Amino acid sequence: MKQFILIAFLSVFLIGCKETKPKDEKFHIVTTTSMITDLVINIGGDKVVVEGLMGAGVDPHLYKASEGDVSKLSNADMILYSGLHLEGKLVEVFEKMKKQNINTVAVSDALDKKDLIGSTLFASNYDPHIWFDVNNWKLITVFVEKQLSTAMPEHKQFFETNAKLYLQKLETLQLDIEAEIAALPEDQRRLVTAHDAFNYFGKAYQFDVVGLQGLSTATEAGVQDVQKTAAYIIDHKVKAVFIESSVPRRTVEALQAAVNSKNHDVVIGGTLFSDALGNPDTPEGTYIGMFKFNVHTIVSALK
Repeated sequence: MKQFILIAFLSVFLIGCKETKPKDEKFHIVTTTSMITDLVINIGGDKVVVEGLMGAGVDPHLYKASEGDVSKLSNADMILYSGLHLEGKLVEVFEKMKKQNINTVAVSDALDKKDLIGSTLFASNYDPHIWFDVNNWKLITVFVEKQLSTAMPEHKQFFETNAKLYLQKLETLQLDIEAEIAALPEDQRRLVTAHDAFNYFGKAYQFDVVGLQGLSTATEAGVQDVQKTAAYIIDHKVKAVFIESSVPRRTVEALQAAVNSKNHDVVIGGTLFSDALGNPDTPEGTYIGMFKFNVHTIVSALK
């Protein structure tokens, strides 16, 4: 019944919003995660207006659209979201937008399914944390540029130039993080975090990754999860575990207490940015700055 009411509300609301859509010279793009927002700003520049729904510290797994969000989405010229059920509670809203003929695109469509990490435990059957492999982000950069160029062919050259410059920055990022990770012996590359957001990172940069809560934060870690992860830490002599900016720290603190109670010292190595970037106007508020920060924090704590 609640689902029916929501759909009915959206239908009426969207029709009303379309009638009052503001006339603006610039192309309006609404994005979901802060990673996508940052990317679109880099490519779109001053030819677009970008509105991001999710700011610093916001968990996309649990995010619900407000009435204001629905208004923004319904008045957009384009919607770019991550996909693979990352924004699980917005799936019905995206479907409704598509039916309203709003150009609604999942950036994960840039990637070949064979290159995704499978998961029968997640609604999409794939791990959605695709941004933690820089190679994925390069492909998504090209994909987003093509989306903008198709929508605004008059600015095609502008978008292509911006994308090329950004790809060069991603190439430099990749070289920098690989050099820093190389200083960490392979047997010390064991990353234990609040939830399982770093599998693409682990695959790309040879880390064994353990997430306390699994792929989604929608379900909380139980006692067995804590005990199993504590045993892993002790068996492999892991020095540090990590909190995430978009996940409550209490589960990692409980894990630390469980390990320490068994006479193995493990520290909290810092806070990583997983499902959201840092605050705007900080280095960590960009994809490149976030990635550098995470790698430096991980390597420094595990050495």
